[in-house]
Amino acid sequence: MGIKNRLIIMSFLQFFVWGAWLITIANYWFGTKNWEGTQFGLVFGTMGIASLFMPTIAGIIADRWINAEKLYGGLQILYATVLFYIPEVTTPSSFIYVMLLAMCFYMPTIALSNSISYNALKINNKDVVKNFPPIRVFGTIGFIVAMWIVNLSGNKATAYQFYIAGISAIVLGIYSFTLPECKPQRLIKENTSLIDTLGLGSFKLFANYKMALFFIFSMFLGGALQLTNAYGDVFLDEFKHFPIYADSFVVKYSTIIMSISQISETLFILAIPFFLKRFGIKQVMLISMLAWVLRFGLFSFGNPTDGLWMIILSCIVYGMAFDFFNISGSLFVETHTDATNRSSAQGLFMMMTNGVGAILGSFTSGWAIDRFFTKSFNSTADLASFLHTDVANSKMLEFVKSQGNSVTDGVFHHVIMMKDWHQIWLAFAIYSLIIAIAFAILFKHEHNPNEVESLNH
Repeated sequence: MGIKNRLIIMSFLQFFVWGAWLITIANYWFGTKNWEGTQFGLVFGTMGIASLFMPTIAGIIADRWINAEKLYGGLQILYATVLFYIPEVTTPSSFIYVMLLAMCFYMPTIALSNSISYNALKINNKDVVKNFPPIRVFGTIGFIVAMWIVNLSGNKATAYQFYIAGISAIVLGIYSFTLPECKPQRLIKENTSLIDTLGLGSFKLFANYKMALFFIFSMFLGGALQLTNAYGDVFLDEFKHFPIYADSFVVKYSTIIMSISQISETLFILAIPFFLKRFGIKQVMLISMLAWVLRFGLFSFGNPTDGLWMIILSCIVYGMAFDFFNISGSLFVETHTDATNRSSAQGLFMMMTNGVGAILGSFTSGWAIDRFFTKSFNSTADLASFLHTDVANSKMLEFVKSQGNSVTDGVFHHVIMMKDWHQIWLAFAIYSLIIAIAFAILFKHEHNPNEVESLNH
């Protein structure tokens, strides 16, 4: 088997083992476990926490002591072991700690998989720029396939999603040991200071007003990046509580609908060169922010019947929202730092978006949803009004029963809590709009076509 096909298998499985639960874990948390929402935000916060330090630690180990493919395989097997244990967890607090451990093993493998691919292509005399993007696209395809399998097999709210991911991670871990050796380069000198070793020297970039402003906006937008991953599928799934939507395609195949977002992501990557040359880096980043406004706004007003087009369009817009900021932001860092701190600056960009931003977004959104956007219902009349049905509707009464509740003279024995998704997504849209307006006013950057062209040299 050719090296490109071998790397395609690795890339496919790398994101398959993540996609099998990332989009559907909210269904397990809220639907199966019936845990409250404030702590759920912490689940996605674990990815940000792990991203703050584990990729750096893994990079140092791979650079100095252990072959990258061996470290990668070991981390995947450890990740699988934790996934197998997750269904045994019985409290939300324990679940968060276990998930943090899983993320500490998984998050470093994303960067390691890139290093392994670059190394394998180079030693086989392949053009990295030409050959790596098509290989990486299969990672997104793996993510999509995992989502479809979990949905079509009826496991989007069950513990089996973790078993599917775990078994695949074991296979990937073993497979990685067959890949070409990626030996330690020992580029970090033994007498290098701890600050430089950990890439902390890049923090001096905050002394530059323009770079500091860029990183701050990266953090604020990073708070929005994981919101639809965290809540998108459970938002669509909870339309099943509305009798008018209960039997819709969207409810039955919510995860497949959400996968349109990942499909869109692969397509918008191809459009980035045109947009960068035509509009420049700042405008492309601003387009991304406005796309986030559309993403959330369309979700706010969409529904599975006459508003289905809004949900689908929201998923299509996601590709622009996600890709345009991540890639144009990375290119901004590339063109505004010198070779001595470029790599650590890229790490700082990722830390501000996927680390600090994701943590703040996850923690704050979980708290805000519980505090401001979760409604309580004491009677069938109030609940029926919210669900756009009548008090005697059989589907609504089945829902009440499924909550372990009963009714006496139209009053519930205990309160039923439901999220007001319209207001939730609207609040997220307003947040993104504020960020976009502030960015447009405060971030000064003139479009220079030569700036984009210089990236090819």
